[in-house]
Parts: sequence; structure tokens; C-alpha cells
Amino acid sequence: MRVELDNVRPWRHDLGHCLHATMGVLLGCHGADPLHVLGAAWGFGYRSGDLRREEYYVPFGVESLLGAVAPHHPVTSRWHRPPDPETAWTQVRDALRDGHAVAAAVDNFHLPFRPAYRDVHTNHLLTVYGFDDERDEVLLADPVPPRFQGAITRAEFAAARASANPEDHDRDLFFTRNPIDGRWLEVTVGPDMPPWDLDHVRTVISANVAALEGDRTLRDGYADDGAELFAGRRGLARYLDAAAARMRTGGDTEVVDETFVVAGTVLAETGVHADWLAAAGHTFGRPELTEASRQVERVAHHWSAVRIIVANARADTAAAADDLERRSAALLADQDRALDLLARPVPR
Repeated sequence: MRVELDNVRPWRHDLGHCLHATMGVLLGCHGADPLHVLGAAWGFGYRSGDLRREEYYVPFGVESLLGAVAPHHPVTSRWHRPPDPETAWTQVRDALRDGHAVAAAVDNFHLPFRPAYRDVHTNHLLTVYGFDDERDEVLLADPVPPRFQGAITRAEFAAARASANPEDHDRDLFFTRNPIDGRWLEVTVGPDMPPWDLDHVRTVISANVAALEGDRTLRDGYADDGAELFAGRRGLARYLDAAAARMRTGGDTEVVDETFVVAGTVLAETGVHADWLAAAGHTFGRPELTEASRQVERVAHHWSAVRIIVANARADTAAAADDLERRSAALLADQDRALDLLARPVPR
């Protein structure tokens, strides 16, 4: 039996990571515009102790990664955790046979089209859109450079899904020590998607600004169990201050991993939101939205710098603390300017 779903198109954003790319492909399969859905949210939230060493990590996304990334839309995702490798394949094959592309967690070390092949372990996400029983092949779509869409052997795919994702050497950074365990994601897109119009844009911007200026986050669905919640603009300032303080003490390499992963999530969301604002400004002839998009893009590039600072700080975290503080001050200043622009009413 052979199944190849024909509504699979690559989508990615330059500042996004594998989660945005994979969700973009799957949203396209459902007829939704990936930028309209994935670009709407902009905020900050992190719950201490909630970090997962995954390239597709999102704070508050334990149950629904897609719901955490796109809180303004009736979309959700659900993890399946099969008990064994054979069930892991059967479940994905059944979904494909029923006409549903899915997302699968993999270790890049075992995928022949990834630059990390046989070199670096890392927790990655991609789309599965078909299979061929006779050839014993699986069809995968991975828009993350170098971009791949085609077939690999089922044995290669199975190895990537069953990997323990170990930290074998000093090149296995950030997204290791977290077994893949055959996990895969089922995506659901609701029937009542909001229209792409100026009223929707106003509603989204107002909600984002309110969340950033408040003390809670749109995606804070956790019980109060004593964990520290960093939310909104004030929470972001506290988080960056705390990261710099931990780095200054020296010897705390966990702050490197945590800040790198959390910053990557915010970088992706901020970059995609900047393009969402630009698209709204162009579509609806609103230069104030175009101006805001440029300011939000400046914030995104600050987050790139934050990641570079902490990624190079592992050998001497104390030496990088001043750099992180200076960059954080510039980031917060530009974010405040963006919020000032977005808080102004958008004329009808």
C-alpha cells in the first residue's frame, strides 16, 4: 500500500525553528494560512522549572504545542506517546491512511538529509505525509534548511524516533538528554477560524498588549504550585535580570541552556509576529502597522543577540553577564517603543 498526501507545501520563517515550520506545513494541509495563525501571538511567559530540552520547546505547551503558539485561533495539538516502536509506526501509518499528515519527534543524528547526520544528537520536529509499504519508505517534509521533502527508509525513520538522544560529546548541546520515545503530534483545526480582517487584527493586538502590560500570560494555565511565573513585560525584565545574576555567579551552565532555549522561543514568536504586522499593514493599507512591524523586528534581532551571548558563555558565564545586561536593556527599551506603537488605536 502507498499513501502520499498531496496538500503538503513547505513553509518556514527565517527566525522560526522546527516547531513553526512543522506547524506551518500542517496548518497549510488544513487550508489555513500559516502566517495568519502562527504570527498573531506576541508576548512573554515562562514558568520556572518548566524547561524541556527540545528544539520545539514552547513555555506552557506541555499539552498543546500548537495551542501555545497560536492562542488566538481554535487550533490545538495532542501528543501521542506509543508504548513501543511497532505501535509508534502503526499509529502514524493509520493516521496517514486516514488522510491526516502528522508531526513526529526525531533525533537528527539518524536522518540522512540533516547536516547533523551521524554527528550531533538533537531533538527535532518534522511532518510525516506518506508511506510506501512495498519500498518500506516513509515520506517526510522538513522545511528547515537544507530543506527536504521526500522519502527515507522506514528503518532510518524508526531509528530517529526510537533514539535515546544522548549527550555523547561536547557538540551535543541544548536539545539532548531527552529521549524521543516515538512521540508524534496530532493537529486539530477548528471550523470557526477568525477572518483575516482589520477587526481581527485589532482584537489580537489589544489582547497581546494587555498580556504584555499585565502580570499574567495568555498561556498561563498552570496551577499555583509555588513555581515562579515570569509573565508580560515586567516578568521579562525580571527573567533577564535573574539570568544575568546567575551567569555572574559563575559555574552555572544550566542558565546557559535555559536562556538559550527560552530565548529561541521568544525570538521565533517575535520574528513571525513582525511579519504578521507587516502583512496586516500591507493588506489593509495601515502604515502604522508597518511601522510597528519594523519596531517588533528590532526586538527580534535583540533576541538573536541574547542567544549568541549565552551560547558562547558556557566556558565563562561570569564574563558574559555584563554583555547580557547591556543587550537586555536595549531589548526592553525597543520593546517598550513597540508597545507604545501597538497601544495606539488602529483607525477604521
